[in-house]
Amino acid sequence: MHKRGALTAIYSGYPWFKLRDEGLPRHAVRTFPYLHAPYMRLAPRFTPARLLWEWQDRVWFDRHVARTLPSCDAFCGLSGSGLHSGRVAQSRGAKYVCDRGSTHIRVQDRILREEYDRQGIRFSGIDPRVIEREEAEYEAADLITIPSTFAMRTFVESGVFPQKLRLVPYGVDLRSFYSCAKRKENDFHILFVGGISVRKGIRYLAEAFHQLECKYKRLTLVGSVSPEMKNLTTQMRDNPRISIMGHVQQYRLKEIMSTSHVMVLPSVEDGFGLVQAQAMACGCPVIASENTGAQDLFTDGKEGFIVPTRDSNAISSRLQQLSDDPELWRGMSEAALQRVKSLEGWEQYGETMYRIFSEASSL
Repeated sequence: MHKRGALTAIYSGYPWFKLRDEGLPRHAVRTFPYLHAPYMRLAPRFTPARLLWEWQDRVWFDRHVARTLPSCDAFCGLSGSGLHSGRVAQSRGAKYVCDRGSTHIRVQDRILREEYDRQGIRFSGIDPRVIEREEAEYEAADLITIPSTFAMRTFVESGVFPQKLRLVPYGVDLRSFYSCAKRKENDFHILFVGGISVRKGIRYLAEAFHQLECKYKRLTLVGSVSPEMKNLTTQMRDNPRISIMGHVQQYRLKEIMSTSHVMVLPSVEDGFGLVQAQAMACGCPVIASENTGAQDLFTDGKEGFIVPTRDSNAISSRLQQLSDDPELWRGMSEAALQRVKSLEGWEQYGETMYRIFSEASSL
């Protein structure tokens, strides 16, 4: 938006020093870090205190934006944080675009409840106040942007008019992600990147890795471990072929992706797994569940494989194919590189969003 001369202001809950390298002038960035920054750093995970803090963070950020909102033709608010400010923008003649990065909030809650129950883990569900607030945003918004066909389908199934929805898959920064290291011979390196949680389907990847018959197999998990995964990850750490690294910086992540033979994203619910495109940009084919937005990124059997959700046997079968057939792997690796290059990175995403804002303004 800034390159096109269309950005009046962008609001963030992060302090300026976290944003100064994003290429935006200081006068265009308005920050309100007083709740969000300490919440990200200090709030205890999965506790009533964290839920209250998260709720207050959303509400007070929204109020701050509404109170200081400049004149504009279109206002775009991240779902969960834009209800009041979106309505204020509309009262001044602007259009309100709600940007939702995942499935419909009520569908997300249902899928997560089902999965936690399936794994025998206690789960209280998404905060009812968050669900009510997001559904009010969906109702109030003039348009809703969504990153994947899978996520869009959940909105339609939940009764949102298709005419209100706009599909905008995320891009990938090709300056930050590219093939930068060689893969080892006599090695079959499987990678997972993301939060190590019930939502990301780690259980199914662990089962698939156990089933895989490959002398040189190894598995690396990159991401923060959620408390409910402690028992599973403790068992996984007992296997010398499995490494759990925790969070890593992006410069290091591209090296890991470049030395991996395949990345698996077995999520049970995911709006659009951005790490898929990042891995492909490093020449790493992807095996992803149907609930990750993979259908909007690559073709099943060409740049990777798309498998049924909650199906460890399907994941294992595709891993076996790639480990047994080096030529198949090489073809998919090259196809993944070419596919990502054709997507034009974040430029295409920005162009699509600009077009949607222009469309909204003329409604």
